[in-house]
Amino acid sequence: MISKYGYYKVATGNFIVKVGNIENNKNEIINLINEANKERINVLVFPEMSLVGYTIQDLVFHKELFNEELNSLKDISKVISKGMIVFVGGYYHYLNKLYNVTFVLNHNGLRGIVPKSYLPNNNEFYEKRWFSSGKDIKNTNVIIDNKIVPFGSDLIFDCGELKVGAEICEDLWVVNPPSNDLCLAGANVIVNLSASNEVIAKKDYRRNLVSFQSGKNYCGYVYSSCGFGESSQDLVFSGHQIIASSGNIVKESYDQLGLTVGIVDIDKSSKERIRKISSFEATPSKEFRYINVEDDLVFETLPSKINSYPFVLKDLQKRRERSKEIIALQAKGLATKLYNTNFKDVVIGVSGGLDSALALIVCYEAFEYLKLDKKGIHILTLPGFGTTKHTKNNAIHLIEKLGLEYKTIDIKKLSKQHLLDLEHPLDEYDVVYENTQARIRTLYLMNYANAVNGLVIGTGDLSEIALGFATYNGDHMSMYGVNSSIPKTLIKALLIDYACDHPEVKDIIKKIIDTPISPELIPGSKGKIVQETENILGKYDLHDFFLYHFIRNCFTKEKILELAKIAFNKVDEEYIKKTLDLFIKRFFSQQFKRSCMPDGVKVGTVSLSPRGDFRMASDLDPKNTINK
Repeated sequence: MISKYGYYKVATGNFIVKVGNIENNKNEIINLINEANKERINVLVFPEMSLVGYTIQDLVFHKELFNEELNSLKDISKVISKGMIVFVGGYYHYLNKLYNVTFVLNHNGLRGIVPKSYLPNNNEFYEKRWFSSGKDIKNTNVIIDNKIVPFGSDLIFDCGELKVGAEICEDLWVVNPPSNDLCLAGANVIVNLSASNEVIAKKDYRRNLVSFQSGKNYCGYVYSSCGFGESSQDLVFSGHQIIASSGNIVKESYDQLGLTVGIVDIDKSSKERIRKISSFEATPSKEFRYINVEDDLVFETLPSKINSYPFVLKDLQKRRERSKEIIALQAKGLATKLYNTNFKDVVIGVSGGLDSALALIVCYEAFEYLKLDKKGIHILTLPGFGTTKHTKNNAIHLIEKLGLEYKTIDIKKLSKQHLLDLEHPLDEYDVVYENTQARIRTLYLMNYANAVNGLVIGTGDLSEIALGFATYNGDHMSMYGVNSSIPKTLIKALLIDYACDHPEVKDIIKKIIDTPISPELIPGSKGKIVQETENILGKYDLHDFFLYHFIRNCFTKEKILELAKIAFNKVDEEYIKKTLDLFIKRFFSQQFKRSCMPDGVKVGTVSLSPRGDFRMASDLDPKNTINK
């Protein structure tokens, strides 16, 4: 199996099991396999003991049941399409012992048998009455229908890029699950055939367990537990189905019949493992056999939905809690810097835009944390040639709503003199004209900081840092950058959520958010902003999407483009491609600014600090392979 972008479609199959009726259960499994064929499923997983019913108990000792079970596997394999591997639960008789197993099948028949390693034998479970542990079975083959079939807990099923390991129910719940070793040995998808009964709150614990195991091992995890039809003599089963990919639950169903389909991203898993090499340098506790079940088919599976805003949580309640946490981390980072350097004053330029609004709030919260006099927050408004009345009023109103004071220094006079000294026309609105103002603003901030013995607080955000959209040694420079790991889309969410808890600033924050993003370095027309950043660079929604998948997931340019077309399906494809080209070009060409960026607190999984998360040569060949 080969997937162009590393996506594989996996599924679980849940049906009304009839305990002891193999013919019925076989037919139900075949019906679901036929559905899976139409869906082009790569990996299909049925629950534990699904052929006979988990609650069959002492009837497993009857040989006719076992014989019919083996015979049913032939009929099942006949309906499996090429490109799919199926895991069916049952039991197996070997050397005078019974084993709880998963039968592994594809269109060529039975490809392997994996026994359960850990048998629950307490409270409502007493599996040792019937089964033996298969934990130590390795390098073993059995003969079934005159064919050699690998049998043991040392099997990984090699489907090309996709490598699948299996564990059964209790195996996941022990201190050191078999999936740990399976993943260390190269498995990137783990299937779990389960019969997990329901008690109060167990569902949440089970979900967290699957999510954690998938995240810790950077793998896909396909969990299928039996449901309706199992005996309710003492237990209730809910048919809990969970599909996770690198820690994220991508699909879940509960007490639902039929297929539960999800997509796992093996490309992302692989790159996470390479990035976290120290986590995967351990040696598995045993050797594994790779069983080749690959079919020479190409699958171009892509998710039907992609989150357009990967930096922002969708759930509003969870997002508000996360926003509080992020601002608290920003504030604590600044507070720690002030404490360690013995500064009690900060200097910040407030423009009336998104970034400086958040930076000012962080300063306010840091001073609250340290119980410092807020007169130590020295605020400058620095209107230049392009500053509009609207943004200046935004800045002043936010400052006043927070109960702070400010000082206005008009930079136009000094900027004009500087341009005249350079013999630069005052009506030529080029990079010299713009950067002169940006550097003079920084000059005032730095010198004012010297005058009050304070730290200059940088307001630039992660999106601008990635694109290099800052004037070198102008707004690019500060003494501490509180927004350096906060992308533009997240800044909007943080401000909205902060306003929910601080109604005194709600109205002014709304005005700030509604104001077009602009450096305001070119004179406006009739008081209106004429220089809109997103008209120059493209939408920040797109840039933040590109940034996340390029840095966090190390996806190829081609894959990012395909995902963006899904995530932003109402946006013109040519516009998306053009914006992506610009992002890649600027990202590589602007590394020299990131190489000497100021200190700044990291609050998320994406950061471009040269001292921590991201290192890259600043004179990289602009025609490098990634930039093609």
